[in-house]
Amino acid sequence: MKSKTKVGASVETQTVPLLDLQAQYRQIEEPILEALRRVCASQWFILGEHVRELEQRIAEYCQCEHAIGMSSGTDALLAALMALEVGPGDEVVTTSFSFFATAGVVARLGAGPLFCDVDPATFNLTAETVERAVETRCERRGDRLVNRATGGVVKGLMPVHLFGQMAEMDELMELARRYRLWVVEDAAQAIGAEDAAGRRAGSRGDIGCFSFFPSKNLGGLGDGGMCTTNDAALAERLRVLRVHGGKPKYHHAVIGGNFRLDELQAAALLVKLDHLDAWTAGRQRNADDYTAALAARGLGQRLVPPPRLPGYRHIYNQYVLRAERRDELKTHLAAAGVGTEIYYPIPLHLQECFADLGYRAADLPAAKRAADEALAIPIYPELTESQRRYVVESICSFYA
Repeated sequence: MKSKTKVGASVETQTVPLLDLQAQYRQIEEPILEALRRVCASQWFILGEHVRELEQRIAEYCQCEHAIGMSSGTDALLAALMALEVGPGDEVVTTSFSFFATAGVVARLGAGPLFCDVDPATFNLTAETVERAVETRCERRGDRLVNRATGGVVKGLMPVHLFGQMAEMDELMELARRYRLWVVEDAAQAIGAEDAAGRRAGSRGDIGCFSFFPSKNLGGLGDGGMCTTNDAALAERLRVLRVHGGKPKYHHAVIGGNFRLDELQAAALLVKLDHLDAWTAGRQRNADDYTAALAARGLGQRLVPPPRLPGYRHIYNQYVLRAERRDELKTHLAAAGVGTEIYYPIPLHLQECFADLGYRAADLPAAKRAADEALAIPIYPELTESQRRYVVESICSFYA
């Protein structure tokens, strides 16, 4: 869309949304509708053949033995912690810079998050940031790792593969072994992401957790999620927990929840899964173009593109810049018709609901700085060359 105003010297004003799901849907409308018609004709809406097929294909895609469909990414995280028997008095080591569900599920079970700082470049946890937090705040008491301030027993580690790039799992897994912690991977934004050895997100820890929220690279028609694991006992426990803990039906040795993935969601996701790698390649192409174009403009530290770690497969769920005068830039881009989003404006350790944990802004400075500087720009695979150029020119006009 064009208007009379201009950005820079030669670029006509356009409208570039942060995400254009309609552009994706137009490619696959008929097979999606046909898949939904088949489910409706069968009148089997809960845990049927489409869920089973999706579980098998996601397990293969994520290089895991088992996949268990869940009602959302949040419920996948919650069920994973329930399967690992997290409860009151327990603590889970995790990042302060993530979507709220990462820490929210810990608190919902009566446990406490032990927040760590992040790498300032990737925004992910590193072995160094985790070790610093643990050694500063915890001590060994027999075979237990205990938070000195709260008395909570630290049971697990939950790294997040933020914005589509895996955290350094080799080092984190070694640290977890040393501290005797289980590992849950929050891979909600990272389906198909790989480390330098080609190992996929969700395959490294005890359980991996994925989200099929519509804005994800593999997004459903509403909420949906998945757990992955290579442990058959954990897989069975997750299957039982998602049906209120009943096995057989109406017999409850444990208390679970209603965490089932719908057949309608599974049917739509099976159609989309066939396109996922092509869509990821489109996001990677757009990211490479952005990074090259912004580097050529010589903005230095005023605007830092996201790095792609050597050998890693970054799937770019988001393309997040570190921007000087971030809020002013966001306002400028909005006036130019470019959609952006701030992920995330308040780090978790400073959220009001966690105030009783006693964290200060200065305790986790990289997370606080990320919250002040991070800005996501459009990265969806259907972006045209003209749209990408317009986004870059709009950014550069602000700093000019």
